[in-house]
Amino acid sequence: MPASVTPLRFRRLLLTGAAGNLGRELRPRLKAYCDTLRLAHRSPMGEPAAGEEIVIADLADAAAVQAMVDGVQAIVHMGGVSTEQAWQPILAGNIVGMVNLYEAARRCGVKRIVFASSNHVTGFYRQDQVISPRDPVRPDGYYGLSKAFGENLAQLYWDRYALETVSLRIGSSYAAPKDRRMLASWMSFDDTERLVVAALTAPVVGHTIIYGMSDNATTWWDNSSARHIGYRPQHSSEAYRAEVEARQPVLDASDPAVIYQGGAFVRAKAPE
Repeated sequence: MPASVTPLRFRRLLLTGAAGNLGRELRPRLKAYCDTLRLAHRSPMGEPAAGEEIVIADLADAAAVQAMVDGVQAIVHMGGVSTEQAWQPILAGNIVGMVNLYEAARRCGVKRIVFASSNHVTGFYRQDQVISPRDPVRPDGYYGLSKAFGENLAQLYWDRYALETVSLRIGSSYAAPKDRRMLASWMSFDDTERLVVAALTAPVVGHTIIYGMSDNATTWWDNSSARHIGYRPQHSSEAYRAEVEARQPVLDASDPAVIYQGGAFVRAKAPE
C-alpha cells in the first residue's frame, strides 16, 4: 500500500460492498483516512476490527439503507451487482439501491459520494477509439446500463440538492493484468486507493466522471476533463506486457470481445 496520500481525515466514512472484491481491498486502506470506517454489505462479514463498524443491509431496503447512512460524512459506494446478470437483481441492487442510497444521503446531509461506476457504461465503443467522459454512453449490457443510470442519478442529485459525486468508471482493478484487454483497462490496487482518496478529498467536484485506470501505455480513455480531481496514477500495465502477450499471442480480430472496449461483456447472452 502507498503511504497515506493526504493528511485529510473523515470522522466516519461508509464503505458499501465491503465484502466484495474491491471492498475487501479498500477496507484496510481507507482506515488511514478516517476515525471510524463503517463497513456495509448484504451478508455477514465477521467481527469489526478496531476503528470499524459493521452494518448488514440490503440496498433494496430503503429503511436499512437510511440506517446505514446515518451519521457518516462521505460514502464510497462499491455495493450492488458487479457483473452482467438477469435484469431483476440488477434492478434491485443498482437501480432501486442507488435511489435508496442517494435519498438517504440527501436526508442525512452527506456531502460527497464516490460511486463505483464502470467502463461498461461505454463498452460498445471500439478498441481503436479514444473517448472521454464527455462522449455519449454506449452501455454493453444491463450492468453497464444500470451504471449509466447511476451516473445520471448522481447528476440529478448534484443539480437539485448540491450532493457531490465522483463517478469512477473503473476499468480492471486487479493485482496484475490478466489478458491483452487489461493492458489498456488495468488499474493497480495502489492506484485504486489513490483514485478513491483523490475523489474523496478534491475541494470541488460537482458531479465528475473519471475513468479508473493506471498510467498504461495503451489506453482508450482520456481523463483530461477530470484533472481537477488530482488523480495521478503511479503504476503501468507495461511492466506486465511481455508476460501477458506470451500467454495470449494471437487474438481473433473478428471476435466482438476483441473489437469492442467492453470485452466479453459485449457478447454476453441475454438471460432467458
